[in-house]
Amino acid sequence: MASTDDADTNRRFAEANQADFPILADPEKTAAQAYEVLMMGMFARRETFYIGPDGKILVVDKDVSPLSAGRDMVDNLTGLGVPLRGEASP
Repeated sequence: MASTDDADTNRRFAEANQADFPILADPEKTAAQAYEVLMMGMFARRETFYIGPDGKILVVDKDVSPLSAGRDMVDNLTGLGVPLRGEASP
């Protein structure tokens, strides 16, 4: 996950939401600009980039909803053949 917020804001967000994954702090908006998701020069659109082991973007989900994002990620990763935690690789 990436955010245009600073590291301290991201840490508080992670603690409040019990997030157990890293959040990239991008207050200079460098990553948001590189992935072309910066809106009005201020904040990033919610998009999910699925990046392969070779560093190439496989899929971009531009229709991200906070209510279904977790399920959507599982579905997209399954569709890409990525084993879920505890599953054997194909």
